[in-house]
Amino acid sequence: MKIYTRTGDTGDTALFGGGRVPKDHPRVAACGAIDELNAFIGRAIGDVRTDRIRGYLTLIQHDLFTLGSHMASPPTDRGAAGTTLPPFPENRPREMESWIDEADTTLAPLTEFILPGGTAGACALHICRTVCRRAERSAVGVARSDSSAAFSVRYLNRLSDLLFVLARIENQVAGVPDAPWSQESE
Repeated sequence: MKIYTRTGDTGDTALFGGGRVPKDHPRVAACGAIDELNAFIGRAIGDVRTDRIRGYLTLIQHDLFTLGSHMASPPTDRGAAGTTLPPFPENRPREMESWIDEADTTLAPLTEFILPGGTAGACALHICRTVCRRAERSAVGVARSDSSAAFSVRYLNRLSDLLFVLARIENQVAGVPDAPWSQESE
């Protein structure tokens, strides 16, 4: 199988399971944002210090491939006949909530906004969080016309919360305090 196909040279691309759409189609934009998030998470795995966080991120990378495969498929009510997709990790949002709750027991309560930063791992996780929010916004656009995208919206919403908490954990492990936001910069 060749990497290049030349089939997209005119600005459209194939959906998994059938059909072609312009490369700027909302479904393709959502796929791209999820793919970008997955790449940034792969980068973050190399920066984080905590084995448990690396384990979470690796699991999330597999989940994101599943979300991407569903996003790259035409809505089932429009003829994705014969397309076999991996099942959504239905329990993962609740599992992520438990990871967040567990992490929160070790973190100082937030009383103000904090700046994204700190260790290389925390910075990488904050970047992942912002890319995740963009992927979520793209998924919301798809979910307006395809109800199967609703799970992706819920998953990505929970994931962005998790990435924020994991960034704080990375800083805590390194002894780097949260940097509070101030309206008055020095």
